[in-house]
Amino acid sequence: MDDVPPEIPTYHQVMAAEKRAAIIGAATGLFLRSGYAGTSLAKIATTAGVSKATLFKQFPTKAALFDAIVTDYWRPQHESDHDQPPTGDLTVGLETVGRRYVALLTRPGMADLFRIVIAEAPRFPELGQTHFRLGKMPFFDSVRRYLEAEKDAGNVDLTDASLAATQFLGMIADFVFWPRMLLLDYSPSDGAMDGAVIEAARTMKARYATT
Repeated sequence: MDDVPPEIPTYHQVMAAEKRAAIIGAATGLFLRSGYAGTSLAKIATTAGVSKATLFKQFPTKAALFDAIVTDYWRPQHESDHDQPPTGDLTVGLETVGRRYVALLTRPGMADLFRIVIAEAPRFPELGQTHFRLGKMPFFDSVRRYLEAEKDAGNVDLTDASLAATQFLGMIADFVFWPRMLLLDYSPSDGAMDGAVIEAARTMKARYATT
């Protein structure tokens, strides 16, 4: 009998992935309702419908589980999303990374994740640090590297790529995401969110492009 091709998940891999997703979903909901301190791994296991042994095998501590939640929520949905846009057309490049940012910020559960961090950071500052280090920072660095590449190619004139990346992502998040923290029914259309990306890219081009 031929071996199963490695690219095809085995039954056990599929089941493990489903249980992992159930654990992360249950933990996110419980952290939001009961707080980080008020949620036990045993309660997470019960809510997820898995044994405590299964949960502990994947996540031996609550901190390890939270790390996984953050990493999962910020993971790009498509392999191509890891690729840096080619230099040469600042508008196209920024629109590409801007749309990736919108996809991340509007992912189901992302607003809940931020609410958990905001609510618990005073008592558990490590949650905020984890969210920044494993979540936001990798994406932010990808935008900064893209802007530095455009600078090296002579296409933009800027002295601080980190500041420029902050400006660009801030213009998008201020429309797409942050109102959700206060307005639970805030739901701009896809067209409106894409318009925010386009206008942010145009603003950056007007400010920094050399031609």
